[in-house]
Parts: sequence; C-alpha cells; structure tokens
Amino acid sequence: MARIGYARVSTLDQDLDGQVARLKAEGCGVIRSEKVSGGSRDGRAELATVLEFLRPGDELMVARLDRLGRDTRDVLNLIHEAEQRGAHVTVLDPHVSTRGEMGHVVLTVLGMVAQMERRFIKERQREGIERAKSSGVYAGGKRRLDRERIKAMASAGDGVATIAAALACSRMHVYRVIREP
Repeated sequence: MARIGYARVSTLDQDLDGQVARLKAEGCGVIRSEKVSGGSRDGRAELATVLEFLRPGDELMVARLDRLGRDTRDVLNLIHEAEQRGAHVTVLDPHVSTRGEMGHVVLTVLGMVAQMERRFIKERQREGIERAKSSGVYAGGKRRLDRERIKAMASAGDGVATIAAALACSRMHVYRVIREP
C-alpha cells in the first residue's frame, strides 16, 4: 500500500513547492506534479500516469480537491477510476477521504464548489477583458510564437516540419503564420 501524491498548478508562473511539501509531510513516497489547467483532463499526462500506477490498497492524495480538477464530473470520474483500481482518494484541505461513505458526499459537494469557482473565475476574466476593450487598453492575449522567426526560417528555405520542431509548435501554426499578409 503506497501513498501517491498529485500536485497541480494552472500556470507556469505558479509554484508547486507548497503542495509537494505538504504531500511529502503526509508520507507520499511518489509525487507527480504538473503545470496545466484543471478545467479538463486533456493534457494532464502526470495525472494519467498516477491513475495507471494505482494498485489495490493505494491512496491517491491531493492538497486540495481543485488540484484534482475543477469539473465535478471529471472529479467524480477520477475518484471512480481510483476506486475501480482498489485505491482510495484523500484530500488534505479539508481532510476528506473516500474510505467512508460520508467522504463521497463531501467530495461531491466540494467538486461542485470547485466547478462553480471556475465559472466565477471565467466570468470575472470575461468582464475584465470587456472593460479593457471598452477603454481601448486590451490588445489581445500575449503571442506565444515568434512570428518573425517563423517567417525568416521559411524564407531561408526551412521546411514547415523543421520550423515546427525548432519552435516547439504544430505545423498548422507554422502554416498560418506563413500565410499571414
């Protein structure tokens, strides 16, 4: 029986150290962590690894339920998958475990709260963008690709696949930039 920890933050500039330290203090021998949104399970390779690794009697631990996910259905499905493997899920803050029936009820309610919180965050973000647009301050999201470098590499004769590999992006992104006026 192993205690396996999972830590997650949403953005690259957030810090995982607090969650990891807390999970270590609780006796987690293995801790997997990642920096990815909890809005869905897409792109959460470490979470998938943890779920595959669970064995009967193991305990999956997270610092807070919203670290597991911000969608009630996803959270409940994750808990169900862990239990299908014979493992339990424990949330440290507030301390709740699926070892008892009451834990399932509390985790369901906490999952609904996490989902509601995510909706509030998105709504506030949308309102802030609208205010910024109306005042002429909003310039859109930050560009993630160096468009000038893509165009320079393309004009130098580099192929789309080479450019995509060099800039760690998809070929479709490269095609879009090349086709820009």
